[in-house]
Amino acid sequence: MKKASVIILLSGLLLLATQHQATAQCSICTKTAQQLGEKPAKALNGGILYLAAMPFMILGYIGYRWWRSNHEA
Repeated sequence: MKKASVIILLSGLLLLATQHQATAQCSICTKTAQQLGEKPAKALNGGILYLAAMPFMILGYIGYRWWRSNHEA
């Protein structure tokens, strides 16, 4: 369990480290962000990445547990 916690923590830190370099906007969000200006557009990108992170982390944890249980048998 400790190993899984470390993996999840490192994944979260990696996501936070790359937040400013990634863009995660659909075409509608891009047009809205262009109208808002630069600073709100960066906040919108951060919000999109924040909302997308949790489902990926949950799926990664489920996949890890499934993989681990299959290799123990």
